[in-house]
Amino acid sequence: MLQPGRYNTLRVVKEVDFGIYLDGGEQGEILMPAKYVPEGTSVDDEIEVFVYYDSEDRLIATTEEPYIIVGEFAFLEAKSVNRVGAFLDWGITAKDLLVPFAEQRAPMREGGVYLVYAYVDKATGRIAASAKVDKFLDNEPPSYKINQPVELLVVQETELGYKVIVENKHWGMLYRNEIFSPVEPGDYLTGYVRKVRDDDKLDIALQPAGYKKNVGDLSQKILDALAAAGGFLPYGDKSDAAEIAAAFGCSKKNFKKAIGTLYKAHRIMILPEGIKAV
Repeated sequence: MLQPGRYNTLRVVKEVDFGIYLDGGEQGEILMPAKYVPEGTSVDDEIEVFVYYDSEDRLIATTEEPYIIVGEFAFLEAKSVNRVGAFLDWGITAKDLLVPFAEQRAPMREGGVYLVYAYVDKATGRIAASAKVDKFLDNEPPSYKINQPVELLVVQETELGYKVIVENKHWGMLYRNEIFSPVEPGDYLTGYVRKVRDDDKLDIALQPAGYKKNVGDLSQKILDALAAAGGFLPYGDKSDAAEIAAAFGCSKKNFKKAIGTLYKAHRIMILPEGIKAV
């Protein structure tokens, strides 16, 4: 079934001077303007397209890639505001994304960047967005497994770390003491479920649990860094944790484990002033 506001794979049924028409099933034929038609496309080809409503409520197909699709969250910039609501740049040239006034947490301003959720309005069938994101999250019990990889959107910095949206479904927390590389709101990351709390919120980490794999990967990273530096690096047990995090993206504890493993394997020497490749 055709899903406006999402990607659909549709069959070409007709070629015309101004584009092609695609089979939209019960929705009828859907125009793709000529400037978006991939070169070499012909009748009966199947192509993946994004489908949306134009300003006259006609379904249009495009190969442009929107910044958000229905069912997702994203930070988008407001291009204009009028008596209807705010219109956001969502990557579709011909049509901006409306946030009705009723779906704004506070009045949106032109040029502002806002976290929103894209949805299909049940009353009108149109694609719209809402800044009242909480009502779209945590509406079903989390069923994640510990250490399961998940897709994240970083939302907000807090005293503990960063609030993240997990798989476009749940709130999660990424704790500061487990972050070893720069993170900013708006970043899309892959994380790992560390814990499902009693309140159904999620604790998330950016590294999979498991000492052996982490230390193995880090050990190779240290060896690669030694090779690039000519065989010596000025890091060791007395190095500042922030310096180690900046250099290797890890905690000092894991760094010490990794160099200990390399020392036992006779791959490095641990000196007072740093580490040296053997």
